[in-house]
Amino acid sequence: MTEKTVRVRRIYEDPAPDDGARVLVDRLWPRGLSKDRAHLTLWCREVAPSTGLRKWYAHDPAKFDEFAQRYRDELADDEQKQALARLREFAAAGNLTLLTATKEPQISEAQVLRQLLDG
Repeated sequence: MTEKTVRVRRIYEDPAPDDGARVLVDRLWPRGLSKDRAHLTLWCREVAPSTGLRKWYAHDPAKFDEFAQRYRDELADDEQKQALARLREFAAAGNLTLLTATKEPQISEAQVLRQLLDG
């Protein structure tokens, strides 16, 4: 039996055979990418950080730890909690690839979600 994995990738990368469910977790659609080329299972914008939090963070590596904590707090909101539960279902069913358009996925909301889903 193969182990189920949750991974984070940039949406601009070509899909891999072992991606499993491919879920975009950004609130905004990635610039310059067609819906066909995205090969998405789901666009789960409801799980994304609020616009205010996203703008405050601005992908500043020095703010990542505080961003991650504020984002985890936001995930207690009903709509986001339901979206996170949907991601948990995908993760329980097989491989799950969380997709983001950011240039630095290791300091993105997708990474925070991966940690929550793995942990």
